[in-house]
Amino acid sequence: MTRSHAQIWRLCALIALIGNACDNGNETSRKDDEHVQALLPSETAEVKAFRLEQQTFNHELISNGIIMATQKADLYFEEAHIVEEIFVKNGQRVKKGQKIAQLMQFKLQNALKQASDNLEKAKLELQDVLISQGFTLADSLKVPQDIMKIAKIKSNYEHSLIQYELADYNLSHTILYAPYDGVVANLSAKKYNIPPSNEPFCTVIANEAMDAQFTVLESELPLIRQGDRVELSPFSLQNYHVSAIIDEINPFVDENGMVTVKARIRGTSKDLYEGTNIRVHVQRSAGKQLIVPKRALVLRNNRKVVFTVKDNQAHWNYVQTGLENSNGYVVTEGLQVGDSVIYDGNLNLAHETPVRVAH
Repeated sequence: MTRSHAQIWRLCALIALIGNACDNGNETSRKDDEHVQALLPSETAEVKAFRLEQQTFNHELISNGIIMATQKADLYFEEAHIVEEIFVKNGQRVKKGQKIAQLMQFKLQNALKQASDNLEKAKLELQDVLISQGFTLADSLKVPQDIMKIAKIKSNYEHSLIQYELADYNLSHTILYAPYDGVVANLSAKKYNIPPSNEPFCTVIANEAMDAQFTVLESELPLIRQGDRVELSPFSLQNYHVSAIIDEINPFVDENGMVTVKARIRGTSKDLYEGTNIRVHVQRSAGKQLIVPKRALVLRNNRKVVFTVKDNQAHWNYVQTGLENSNGYVVTEGLQVGDSVIYDGNLNLAHETPVRVAH
């Protein structure tokens, strides 16, 4: 083979390689086009659409929180004595002033009686001292303060009075009463035992009025304000929702950048308990906007596209979106009022695909 023939052969081989590369490129391009244009224009797709109008858009903030009673009291016995009677049980509803429990009173009753006797003796001693100074007990208001002070010290009157008041106080606190209407919780004590002095005997929860406590990010504070309405969904109850109104925003950002918020639950909430874990939905109106459902938006070539119906054909529209919530997007560019937006059957559409709108 001569040199000229070898050069010609190499040139032909090079041309063949270039041709194959072009064919592969065209095949790849065709595949990309097929990926973008999944349905051929000759096929008619059934879709669902709606007429685009301006609607009120609600900012949405989702957080987790817990239920808290607006009133909750831990009840303690101030003296470590044996429990004589327990009149209630956990979960029982009580009225304000109703007896909860009572300690053994024998020793404290005797202490009060002894203190009362000592006080009476001190009164007699005080009277004797005043008589010796030319006064009577009935004239106590006329007795000079310095003389009365000395007379009370000599008769031990002040000390006896203090002891009597203390004994009376101790006896009166051997009985626990409900501070308000509510329900009894955390009662673990038993009769004829001494309850731990560092733990509450029980708790009374006024669950007629409940709060939802949750946290929001510092950056989310502009989305909430006092008086806003929120929706609560307990994790433990299916299809259960209750409304609440934001009542308190703690003006403090913690080390994690969170702010604590409380919302007062409307009406009675007997199905909710102290400590119930909840999902909180906060909504606030952002005025009239062009809103499309989330499923109306698809991606084509990594760009946001919304299909509309025109002349029985699907037309894709590149769009820009702004705010979003769990239901939809605000469209800022690419659509206008009156467009027929496809929201179902749009996943495999291509530009100018024939469509039929299902009713």
